[in-house]
Amino acid sequence: MTHLLFALLLLQADNSVPLPQPAGGSAIVEMLRNSGPTALIVLGILVVCSLWSWAVILGKWGSFRRATAQSRRFLRAFRKASRLQEIANVTETFKPSPLVNVFDEVYETYRRQTGGYGPPTNVTALERAAQTASSESLTALESRLTALATIGSTATFIGLFGTVMGIVDAFHGLGTAGAATLRAVAPGVSEALITTAAGLLVAVPAVVAYNNFAARCRDFGARMDDFARELLNSMEEVALKPNQDPIEREAARGLHG
Repeated sequence: MTHLLFALLLLQADNSVPLPQPAGGSAIVEMLRNSGPTALIVLGILVVCSLWSWAVILGKWGSFRRATAQSRRFLRAFRKASRLQEIANVTETFKPSPLVNVFDEVYETYRRQTGGYGPPTNVTALERAAQTASSESLTALESRLTALATIGSTATFIGLFGTVMGIVDAFHGLGTAGAATLRAVAPGVSEALITTAAGLLVAVPAVVAYNNFAARCRDFGARMDDFARELLNSMEEVALKPNQDPIEREAARGLHG
């Protein structure tokens, strides 16, 4: 692009007439008003992509904020509870947290095994239930992130396409005008460059948001794995020792009742 503009400067033959220097805001409005159909179509596509990406960004930002807050509250409630049944009765309160889905799946599997009392009979089944729930929750968290990645990677190329087509039109006008002057081609080039700038304005927020959300998804994945291990450990601790007192036996059973 730099070489192209330098070549256009070399083509200028008439320096006696100064180029107009309109104000920045009015210049952009004027260029948009004089843009051709290709540039307007490209700009329209970029506007749609921008609105779509910002809708995803704001929606995911709210979802992750609620998930983070509710996960902290759920972990505090889980660690303070004396019985798993107490947590099972209030999981709907913490539903935005992906940890709740892990707890519900594991606890439901545990109840099918034991009826809600005593140590689990098949820890492997509980581990599989935790992995399945974690995968489902992570998939829900990652929903619509593909749209951000697509917009972030293609918006600049869409804008570049508009720029290339605008420069082609500018050179075509230069050839038909019969005068190789910068004044004849500069308006077309400046209008063409708007689409590249618009593409960057659309792509940069989408890429930044995607990277941030992807990192938070990885963080939630690690949190769900840690919570699943903590939950399974608490269930395995109910296994009774041979010399355990009957009162302690009932207390241990009551912990998971």
